Parts: sequence; C-alpha cells; structure tokens
Amino acid sequence: MRATRLFILGALADGGPMHGHKIRAAAQMDRVELWADIKPGSLYGALRRMADEGVLEVVRTEQEGNLPARTVYGITAKGRTELVALIRTVLADTRLRPDAIQLVLLHSGEIGPDELRTAVQLRRDSYATQLGFWRNLRVEAEPHLTRLEAVAFDYTLMRLETELAWHERLLAELARLEE
Repeated sequence: MRATRLFILGALADGGPMHGHKIRAAAQMDRVELWADIKPGSLYGALRRMADEGVLEVVRTEQEGNLPARTVYGITAKGRTELVALIRTVLADTRLRPDAIQLVLLHSGEIGPDELRTAVQLRRDSYATQLGFWRNLRVEAEPHLTRLEAVAFDYTLMRLETELAWHERLLAELARLEE
C-alpha cells in the first residue's frame, strides 16, 4: 500500500487535481507495475480511502456527456506532509529483502540434484528473459527519460544482471557437486 500511496500523492503533487481515470492512465503510461507493487485497478479504492483520511480532498465532480460522473481529487497539506514522509521512509529503507531460495538450498536434498538443477536453470532463464525485456524497454524509453528515470532503469537492469550472475554461479557449483 505504501507504493500506491506514494504514487497517488506524487501524481497529484506533480500534476495537480485529477480524477481516478486520469491517475490510472498515468500509472499505465508510466508502467508503475514494473517499478513497484501497484495494481492500476486498486487506485480507485485507495483514492476513496485517502480522501476519507484527509490526505486527499474532493475538488469537484465532472461529467462529460453520458459518461459516468468522475470525482476529481487534489492533495491536501496533510497529503503533502505524508508524501514527504513516504519519500524519506523509502530513501532510508535499506533492508535487504530475504529470498526463499536461500532456504530451498538448505533443504534441496529433498528433491534431488536433477530437479534442483532444472529448477535453478528455469529461474536463470526467467531472469535472462526479464533482463532482455528491460533492456529493450530501456532502449525504447531512452528518448523520453529524464536523467533520474534513466538511473532508475539502470537500477533494475543491474539487479537483474546480478540475479543472472548469481544463478550462473549456482549452476556451476551444482555441476561441481555432481562430479
């Protein structure tokens, strides 16, 4: 939920008052689901909850033709305070998130070396596919990126490259164990 709140508050702080459909379109255009655990469809419920909490306010309701009425939200002073607090919290959070693969390796004898090697190879291949996707996306997006957005892309690329290298090391180690 923290990422959703951060996105909504940031979008309204940067873009001014917007209705939910416009915020969702911005989320889809920015491909936020690639950067954070945000589901564009969950934005509407979050907008209502955040308005109830006072971090957003209903600015007006708009209706065009026969389309349903749309509620336009704006960020409040309380919302700006929360946005700054969220930014600071995320910047200060350096915890390395655990990955259950480490536990799997402790108990991998339960599935046998062939199944383990196959599963690790599939994980490695998945990371390679993701890396290819992100590299292509980076090339497509390059003309439109700010310097900080480019750095954000590089962060994701570097994380995927590291995952790929670690899985290759693990596969080499598994091969040595079978010798």
